[in-house]
Formats: sequence, C-alpha cells, structure tokens
Amino acid sequence: MSKEFSLQHIIRKPKTEIAKAPVLILLHGYGSDENDLFSFAEELPDELFIISAKAPYSMQPYGNAWYAIHWDNNDGKFSDDVQAITSRETIKDFIDEIIYNYPVDADNINLLGFSQGSILSYSVALSYPEKVKNVIALSGYVNEGILKKDYASNDFSKLKFYCSHGSVDQVIPVDWARKSKPFLDALNIENSYSEFPVGHGVAPQNFYEFREWLKQRI
Repeated sequence: MSKEFSLQHIIRKPKTEIAKAPVLILLHGYGSDENDLFSFAEELPDELFIISAKAPYSMQPYGNAWYAIHWDNNDGKFSDDVQAITSRETIKDFIDEIIYNYPVDADNINLLGFSQGSILSYSVALSYPEKVKNVIALSGYVNEGILKKDYASNDFSKLKFYCSHGSVDQVIPVDWARKSKPFLDALNIENSYSEFPVGHGVAPQNFYEFREWLKQRI
C-alpha cells in the first residue's frame, strides 16, 4: 500500500535499469515551482532517480515558497522561521515517503537546492544527517534559526556538501554564503565552496562543476 505524499512532485526515472537507484531531490527557490530545476534533469547522471518537489505555500499570482519572506523597510527582509521549520519537517517526511514508494536506495538520498531550497537543504541535512548523503547548495546560506536545537551533536561522518554562490548575487549577499565553509568545517563535514561571477542564478560552469562533484559521490 502506497503512502500519500506530503509534497507534489515530478519525477525522472533512471535511464539505466537499476534495482535501487540513487535519488536526487530538487528543491526550488522562492516564487518558483517544481518545473524550474527539473530543466537540469536531462543533463544529470543516467542512474539517478530525480524527484523535483513543489514547495507547499502558494503565492499570488503564481509560484510557491517554502516559507514566507517578510519585507520590512526598517530591517530589510527576514524569513518566517516557523514556516521554514514546518517545511524542514515536511521534506524529512517526504524523504521517507520516497523510500517507501519508489525503488530507490535509502542510503543514497541526495539534495539539490537553489536559494530557499538551498537553505532548506542545509536545514534538513544538518538536522537529519542520517537521511541525506550529499547536498548541492546553490545560492543559499545556513540559517541556524531553522536547525534542530541539538544538531551539533549529530553524526555527520557520511554527509558531504557542495556549496556555490554568485559573487554579485543581489538577492542573497555573498557574505552570507561565505560563512557556510567555516561553519561546515567546524562540524568536520566534508565540503567545498565555489563562487562564480554571476547574480542570483546558476552559471554553466557552476552546473558542470556540481554535476562532476555529484557523479564522483553517488
């Protein structure tokens, strides 16, 4: 009997027959949807079972978000951490549902997030490292306010991160992203950090670099 899914999603099954496929879960950014990052799917390794999830909060007139961003003229912008934590738990449940419903390798769950999806990828993996093998965190940062309180005592020995950012990102300051490497280093988590001369987006050379990184680790 199949479980209901917590998140709407689209899939690309492995192009090669494989009994237990490695999984790549795509988590899009604020105001986008499940079709956005899915454009990467055709160019990613054939053996991957690719699942692109749709964030739970609908926006007007279109698009979705993992959590609200409140715009305040005095303080700039700040995220709704309560909603973000709810989404963190939803993604954790979604991983379990994927394992239950699809012919995938429960020990080879990988996350690829952009912007808000990247921030959530950090949060899920650092809060529940037993569930995630590799994380590709594009144009995001670590929001410590949405990590589980006791996260630092987790076993991170099997977790790896690829982090990247645009050096002229006008949405999420590059200074925020640069903190990810020392943060992950302090937890003894294997990680790499790259910058590319672009704004809030993924440069072609960024794509080729993270694709190669992932190929070597799945």
